Formats: sequence, C-alpha cells, structure tokens
Amino acid sequence: MKFRGLISVAALSAAVIGASAVLFDVIKITDTDTEPTFSMAPLSLGNPAAAATLRTRTLNNNRSSDVTDDTDTAEFPVAPDPEPYTKTVQVKSGNTLSGMLTSAGVERVEAAEIVLSFSDAFNPRKIRAGQSLDLLFMPSQEDTPDRFVGMAYEPTALRTIRMKRTDDGFSAWEEEKILTTELHEAHGRIDDSLYMAGVRAGLPIPVLLELIRAYSWDVDFQRSIRVGDGFAVLYEARHDENGDIMTYGDILFAELELSGDKLPIFQYTTSDGVTDYFDNKGRSAKKTLMRTPIDGARLSSGFGNRKHPVLGYNKMHKGVDFAAASGTPIYAAGDGAIDFAGRNGGYGKYVRIRHNGEYSTAYAHLKAIASGMTTGKRVRQGDIIGYVGTTGRSTGPHLHYEILKNGVQVNPMKVKMPSGQKLAGAELERFEQAAVQLGDLYAELSGDTTVARIEP
Repeated sequence: MKFRGLISVAALSAAVIGASAVLFDVIKITDTDTEPTFSMAPLSLGNPAAAATLRTRTLNNNRSSDVTDDTDTAEFPVAPDPEPYTKTVQVKSGNTLSGMLTSAGVERVEAAEIVLSFSDAFNPRKIRAGQSLDLLFMPSQEDTPDRFVGMAYEPTALRTIRMKRTDDGFSAWEEEKILTTELHEAHGRIDDSLYMAGVRAGLPIPVLLELIRAYSWDVDFQRSIRVGDGFAVLYEARHDENGDIMTYGDILFAELELSGDKLPIFQYTTSDGVTDYFDNKGRSAKKTLMRTPIDGARLSSGFGNRKHPVLGYNKMHKGVDFAAASGTPIYAAGDGAIDFAGRNGGYGKYVRIRHNGEYSTAYAHLKAIASGMTTGKRVRQGDIIGYVGTTGRSTGPHLHYEILKNGVQVNPMKVKMPSGQKLAGAELERFEQAAVQLGDLYAELSGDTTVARIEP
C-alpha cells in the first residue's frame, strides 16, 4: 500500500495500541518504489512500551532496511562522503596523454582541456614509455562516469608534475623534492680491478664510474693497477625527507695508491666559476685528451704490429682496442669538432674529432653513432658520440680508438697528454685551504689519516 503526503496525528496515534499520549514534531513520508520510508525530525512516544516496538525504515544504497529504535530518539546513520581513488596508468610506446585519459574514462572534450592545462607545467610529448601516471577520480553518486579530479606524474625521481580540478577548470604545477646533502666515504684495497674493489667496498656505481673517469687522463687501468693498490673517496649523496638516497652528487676528494705512489685529487671551483679536479700541487687532473674514452672496458689489443684477427697476417695496429658489451657508450676524448661521421671501409661506423691544430681522435667499429653527432658538430669532453659495436672488419664488439698527432696515429697509452690548468698565486692559496678542509672531512668520516694531504 502506498502512502502519499502527510498523515494526520490522529490517524497515526490510533495505529499505536495502548498509547496514552502521542507527540510528533514533524513526520513526512516519501514515496518510494517499494515501501514508505520515514524522513523525520526526532519523535517521541508518550508510551515507552509502544516506543520500544516502533520500527522505522531508512534508505541505504537504494535498498530499504529495518532499523529498530531502542531509545526515545531514532538516530539515522549518515552515509560517509565518497573518497577519491587512484588509477595508475602505465605509459606504453605510442601512447598520448589524451589517449590514456580517455581510455581511463575521461570524456574526450575534457581530456583535451586537461592536456592543455598540463602543458603549462610539462610538455606531454616528453612523457616516456615505461613511466606511469596516477589519475585521481571521485566516485559518482549517480549512474554516471566517475569524475576526474587530479593527476600526478614523476618525470624524474626529484620532480613531480601535479594537476587538480578547480572552479575554473584545471591547474597544473611542478613540485621538486627537498633534498639534504650528506657526505659519505669509501675505501679499500684492490685485488683484481678498481671497479670490482669499488663494488666490494659499497661504492655506488655512478660514483665509481665518475672516479674512473676522473683518473682516466693519467691512469692506464689495464696496466697501472696492481694487487695491493688502494683507493679512497669522499662523495656527496642527496637524501629525501625519509632518509632515502635519491641521487649522488660530486666526488669531493679521491686518492689512488698505485705501487706505493699516492695520487690525490680535490674538487675545486676557481674564482671564475670553473669546477675541476686538481692534484695536491694545484694542477688540473683533466688533460686535453682522455686515454680511455669508455667505462668498464678491457684493453684487448695494444698499439703496434700484430697478427690481424681477420686478415690473418701481421699488420700495424694503429690504435688500441677496448672490448666491451655491445651498446656501451663511447665518450668524446676531448673538446673539439667532428670532421667525419659515417661508414669508413674496414673501420665500419666511424667518428673522427679534431681537437686543435695538432691532435685528433678516432673511434671505429661503432654499433651506432649517437644522435646529432654529424660532421661539423661541436662536442665537449665526455659527450657520448657513439656506442660499441662490431661493424667493419671486426671479430666482436669493441672500440678501436686512435689518437692522431699532426695526422699520424700515435700510441694513446704513451703519448704525453697536454696539461690542463695550473693554479698559481692567490688562487693556489685558496685551493690549498679548500683541499685541507676536504682532507679533514675524509679523515673524520673514515678514521683514515694515512691518505696524502696538503699540510695547512
């Protein structure tokens, strides 16, 4: 039976048998598809026994359920506000931001607005495959799609692009994590290679590779390292608010001990803003050319006469070979300009860089030449110019590396490299003070006072 409108007080009091007095504040019955439900202010019955038997109906998720009132006042549960939820979308090759939004349930027109607003903080075309987007939705109260209310995207571990719905549309902004820089140290003895010794000592790989690069102008890592040699490093690590290491900073001090000789280097920024490594005499550790323009490689063939592995007869080998995994990055050995990039007969894919009027370097058998490395391109020392391969006359993946002096190949392991900057005067004094402080910091962290230090 359906009830509509208001029920009189008299009619309802007659329905309650034994009630001596009945008081109602307001009672309203609303029509539903099943049975009437009460929407009311608090009510009381003069007869407590009758009140105990009263059963009211509430609507819960569009289904009526009986609720027994054990008190004089009927209390009705209030449905909690809906909580937003997150959909994590993995970015695949070929995806667009608009396409990912519509696939997640955002209407096409609104997706276009979101992309436009997102572009104010970050270029959507730079979203890379393998990353993810966190899309925030609010559940719908009706039979309609859930509502997009925000988004978060981390292009790097240190940056987050956020977006939210506003009264006027959408707003996007960038957040950077606040990091704290702390100093760490590592040291050890070498039983096989500097790389393996560094790994055993817990030296992070990015720092270890920087250590190798910092010494690569002077040290032949294949022939100069002996069992029992040692190393020491003072380096920076950047932590987030939870204490987790997010990234590694610079090497501030390092020392290699080779056959009893100690070779310290100190990071120092000159008065004109140039940051470099200098030895304990104030001489730049950086030379014009790197002896080994590749990380983690093994010297597989030296300079000089040898039996050619493909041709089968003795032939002058006018460079050195570094065996490495295919695809290993190859660095420009020094500043200069590319004067050849392409295929070059038995050299396969080949790059040659002119550094000055006297020196050039060449890199052969590349798997690929790095993007943008074309003839005439200016490069800086350490730029990636290609990747290890086995093109041309080659029996396996390796880098064939040449140094040319006045157009003639010379032995990269023996040529005297032009020196870098030499500090003097007030600049040298400032450097010496900074080097003393770095030495003290390393000694404090490690407890090792045997490293070579500048005396104050």
